[in-house]
Amino acid sequence: MNTPILDFVRNYAASNAVRMHMPGHKGKGDPEAASDITEIAGADDLFHASGIIGESEKNASQIFGCDTYYSTEGSSLCIRAMLYLCRAAGSKTEKPWILAARNVHKTFVSACVLLDIDAEWIAPENDSLISSNITASDVAKALSDATKKRGNLPCCVYLTSPDYTGHILPIKEIAKVCHDNAIPLVVDNAHGAYLKFLESSLHPIDLGADMCCDSAHKTLPALTGAAYLHVNSNILSAKKDDVKTAMSLFASTSPSWLILQSLDALNPILETTFKADLKNTIDLVSSAEKALSDNGFSLLGEEPLKITISTKEKGCTGDLFAQYLRENKTPIEVEFSDPDQIVLMVSPNNTKEEIETVVEAVLNIAKKGADSASDENDASSTNRPPRATLPEKVMSMREAAMSPWETIPVGEAEGRIAHLVDCFCPPAIPVLICGEKIGRNEIAILWYYGYDSCRVVR
Repeated sequence: MNTPILDFVRNYAASNAVRMHMPGHKGKGDPEAASDITEIAGADDLFHASGIIGESEKNASQIFGCDTYYSTEGSSLCIRAMLYLCRAAGSKTEKPWILAARNVHKTFVSACVLLDIDAEWIAPENDSLISSNITASDVAKALSDATKKRGNLPCCVYLTSPDYTGHILPIKEIAKVCHDNAIPLVVDNAHGAYLKFLESSLHPIDLGADMCCDSAHKTLPALTGAAYLHVNSNILSAKKDDVKTAMSLFASTSPSWLILQSLDALNPILETTFKADLKNTIDLVSSAEKALSDNGFSLLGEEPLKITISTKEKGCTGDLFAQYLRENKTPIEVEFSDPDQIVLMVSPNNTKEEIETVVEAVLNIAKKGADSASDENDASSTNRPPRATLPEKVMSMREAAMSPWETIPVGEAEGRIAHLVDCFCPPAIPVLICGEKIGRNEIAILWYYGYDSCRVVR
């Protein structure tokens, strides 16, 4: 498979042309600078792609089996574009709304605010803040209840799968529920780009989703910010010009050419060696998980490249366990930790030796008895406060987010209305959604996850 973007940039760099154009480094200094260009003649325009970028996107579309578009601003740009497309295709006479799982990325909230879309939540009682166990039956019931309440259908159903702990939702069954009601299914698949390349694909598009985003940089060998927006829908008519318009509405007019080259260089890898490399890595991860399970560790999620360890059952918070791994003879940095767990993200670029090092370190920490390591660990390892019900919504997301606000201590927030509550990234999942009334349960959860202040409507 050819690499038109890479070829163009390398040929341009080799030409030693006098660069009377952006960027200001003029291709000099940092070795990467020579490959960092702008939209010069022949280089194409990401949002009007008809040349080398368009050719490269066609290559990616061939690999993924659907219309695939590049983002150099991560899945966040794709999420905003997907919601715009759903809103634009929805009812023009009714207030647009989305039926969504509660564990959305904060980009979903900001997109709803910007687009003036409201949300109804699918929230089974066994959901946590980070992970969701939604079934097709849950979606069907929530859809029926919310539609009766609203009086019109949502412009889409929106899910996160895989989620941060590695749980994968039954997308195929959920897609059928959506399509039986002529509603598009949109999936935040930021953590699952590689699912396309399993022996049996678990990619949302192959399972019936109408649109999804992949963060290529999370599990594929691509630079940070490299992402895809995939479209494959009969329900949602979104042509190339529609998608490009939606993306350009929220994107910088100066996309990173380093990231574009990274996406372009990825295509031949995905077409040839990646599937075999992925299988080998999954086998290594499976062996690692067996070793951990055999030594009494409880593992969460079904995602084959993610190892999520419930450290609480070993008497240690995830945050402290992550600290111990960081202090290991060979330092190990986890993807994410919280009071309950650590999340390890593996890719085919990790070696067998690295994975074995992680297992050895985890087992050594357990043998040393991490539960007696510090008073801080003991104090913070209480059970997570239950989230039996959703907070009461008293304002729309947009109304609350556009209202004057103030920052107050969490302990003083009871009865106040949440503004845009900033959240740590990772996992970038809001404890509260703007417009919700803050109760004692929400205060307990904020404290549990380390928040000491929050923004409320003034």
